[in-house]
Amino acid sequence: MEENREDIQDEVATGDETSELQAEAGEAGAEGRKAEPERRRQEKIGLVTSDKMQKTVVVRVERQVRHQKYKRYIRRRTKFMAHDELGARVGDTVRILETRPLSARKRWRVVEILQRAS
Repeated sequence: MEENREDIQDEVATGDETSELQAEAGEAGAEGRKAEPERRRQEKIGLVTSDKMQKTVVVRVERQVRHQKYKRYIRRRTKFMAHDELGARVGDTVRILETRPLSARKRWRVVEILQRAS
């Protein structure tokens, strides 16, 4: 029993080895995070419904979802606030790309104006 205590005390006394192991683990952890592939950013195409804010537009994106019970396709709409450096106007069809949060509700930016409103 006393031998076990001495062994434990010896292991505790050699703190240099543990700090080296922790440093190696920290380096490996940092490398491990860098090695992960980046998540591909989503792209969506939608219609600009509002341009009343400065450098921000509201883009309506439509998608079709299959109804669980009736097996028919239903049209669903989602509105996204997107950062706009290109000067899109109401009625324009635009491509938006997911990006880092720019404000409380803005996580998209306008990449391209596909079709101008006539």
